[in-house]
Parts: sequence; structure tokens; C-alpha cells
Amino acid sequence: MEQQTVYERNAELLKRAGNGDAGAEEALMVANMGLVRRIAGHFLDRGTEYEDLVQIGSIGMLKAIRSFSLEHGTVFSTYAVPLIVGEIRRHLRDDGPMKVSRIYKRQGMTLLHEKNRILTEEGREAGIAELAERCGIGPEEAAIALDALAPVASLSDLVYGEENGVTLEGVLPDREQERETEQLCDRIALAQSIGRLPSLWRKIVLLRYYRNKTQQQTANELGLTQVKVSREEKKILAFLRQDLS
Repeated sequence: MEQQTVYERNAELLKRAGNGDAGAEEALMVANMGLVRRIAGHFLDRGTEYEDLVQIGSIGMLKAIRSFSLEHGTVFSTYAVPLIVGEIRRHLRDDGPMKVSRIYKRQGMTLLHEKNRILTEEGREAGIAELAERCGIGPEEAAIALDALAPVASLSDLVYGEENGVTLEGVLPDREQERETEQLCDRIALAQSIGRLPSLWRKIVLLRYYRNKTQQQTANELGLTQVKVSREEKKILAFLRQDLS
């Protein structure tokens, strides 16, 4: 019952924040900092201090609060995760060990856009010399721009057009990032579902799936029979399937 009250309060804060209530927005930030910190922990050892990652992730959380709508039909935390992850990833890319001038980044993205356009419209790969000529720069300059762009480009940078243009994210698919974000969302959703389990069920999950105990060992620790553990485990899995769906 208490858990339900928390969800209702969260929904009420989101509704108020959507109407411009700064106090509700701040309350949501405080209530969800645990989520930001959990995600930031996945990006340690990448050259940025943990607290800095938390601050950067907080920007993504704020964006999530300001853009979320109850009509999305999804849990707020599930909606917020990709925005928090994206903000941290963007910082790690733009603040990487190699600093590239914006001129080269702009040229490199223009070249990539032209290469993608030729591939899509003509079904062929264009060489650097052709791309350079079409973009009005020298081949050597084009090669430098493409080489410099690769390790540090931000997916939010414009590839073509000054406003409302095509971003690099729209040109270059990042399968690894998509999979990592999906896996992170799944882990967080599972942790939240487990948190909603009754006390006995949480103990069974802890012993069976986190400590790798057998059903008999779990039964012995909890003072139950192996048959009871087996039955409860089936109920737990059924609940989690329904909750996560």
C-alpha cells in the first residue's frame, strides 16, 4: 500500500511539474537522484569523476521531467533512463581525450552526410576525392576531417543544415549503444519490480538468483520445504513477467 502511495505521489508531482511548478520539479529531482547515481556508476573509469557524471546525468533527468507526459503510457523511470544515458554519453564523447576543432567536425559530418546520400540514392560508395570535390574542399583536408571526426563526434551534432538539420545519430546507427541502453533499462525495471515483491519473495529471489542457492538450500535457510520454495518461485516468475510486460 505504501509503495502505491509513492507511485501516486510521483504521478502527482509529474503532473504539477508539467504545469510549470518549480517546487514539484525540484522534488522529482531529489526523489530520482538514486536512479541518476545508479546510471552514473555504469560509466566509471572513463576519465570523468563520479560526481561529475552524476551532475551531467542530472541534466538528462531534468530534461526527462520537463518532457514526460503521463499519456506516454510508460513508467517515468523507464522513460528517463535513455535521456540520462544519452546526456552522459554525449559528455564523454565531446570531452574525450582528443580535441577536434569544430571546423573539422563540421566538415567531417558534411562529408558523411554526402557519402550517405550517394549510397542511398545511387547505391554506391563514394571515394574521398569525389566527396571532397562535392563538398568543395581538398582530398587531404577531407581525409583529415573524416579521420578526426570518428572518435569524438557527438550524436547530437548537426550533419547537414544549421537548424532542424540531420544529426549524426540519424546517419550512423549505433547498435552497441542501443543494446547497452536497453539492457540498462531492463536491469532497472527488474530491480524496481523486485522491490515491489513481498518480503518472502524478495528473500527467495536473493537466495536463488543472486547467491545461487538451490531450492533445498533456500528452503533450509528460510525454514520452508523445498516444495514450498518451488511453488513460490513459480508465483514470483509469473508476477515478474506480468509486471515487466
